[in-house]
Amino acid sequence: MSKLSRVPVSIKEGVLVAFENDNIKVSGPKGVLTFKIPIGVDVKIVDHRLQVMPKEKDEDKNEVLGLTRATIANMVTGVSTGFEKKLELSGVGYRASLSGKDIILSVGFSHPVKIPEKEGIAYSVNDNIITVSGIDKTLVGNAAAKIREIKPPEPYKGKGIKYKDEVIRRKVGKAAKAIGSPTK
Repeated sequence: MSKLSRVPVSIKEGVLVAFENDNIKVSGPKGVLTFKIPIGVDVKIVDHRLQVMPKEKDEDKNEVLGLTRATIANMVTGVSTGFEKKLELSGVGYRASLSGKDIILSVGFSHPVKIPEKEGIAYSVNDNIITVSGIDKTLVGNAAAKIREIKPPEPYKGKGIKYKDEVIRRKVGKAAKAIGSPTK
């Protein structure tokens, strides 16, 4: 049995959990999320906590127990506080702006790049920092990755779109390499 699945998920104040057939529905002040419970996994409420366990006692090698527990924990956190990822634009002339609910990026291409809004995701731009927020951790992470994919940071000057706390490993250019190498 997964070690992570043994840790119960505490239900925060203001969060309601309901079971419908094989689905778990978590609702809170930010919204509602549902998840289909995999076959062989049982979720129960014990002392205002969610406990994930295998349906059959003999089944110890269930790979999805930890995944199910982590997904439910993310759902509880998402509907109560939400998730956000911050992206930073670095480079001369690199800009981001909002046009309605869409993001317009100027990142060195001959044309501006338009990123349409997605359902369940909110974008905001402040001083070349793009904030992607929402209640579903997977959607927020995927949306941020798609934005970063447009112009990933390059290793020589560090220009591009990077996560706020991301550290870019810098490479030495040709001129610095030539100075350091012995000549014949």
